[in-house]
Amino acid sequence: MHDLQIEYLIRSLGIGATYRGYRYLSYGIKLCTSDEDYLLSVSKLLYPQIAKEFNTTSGSVERDIRTVVKICWERGNRSQLQAIALHPLQNKPTSGEFFDILSSHITRNSRSKIGV
Repeated sequence: MHDLQIEYLIRSLGIGATYRGYRYLSYGIKLCTSDEDYLLSVSKLLYPQIAKEFNTTSGSVERDIRTVVKICWERGNRSQLQAIALHPLQNKPTSGEFFDILSSHITRNSRSKIGV
């Protein structure tokens, strides 16, 4: 699918694979780009699906996603995040907003490459 694009995007934001949330975020973005309904119910649909894939709990997924969002905001490439958000970010995005920003960016780039 968009595996390399997703990994490049996550790493360009300053989030390395040493964080458990990296794998969860990558898989979650894949889910969100394939079905936008996951963005409508992050806690009830997205986190449980990620937890099932990685044999962990939704609570662990939620915590680890919050950690990578915090890493990106505080020590990562915040200017890159601002650029791909397409709107000013005054505060650190929520996990749901973060998934929305990243999955929308991947979707936009995929469409532009195939000429849609």
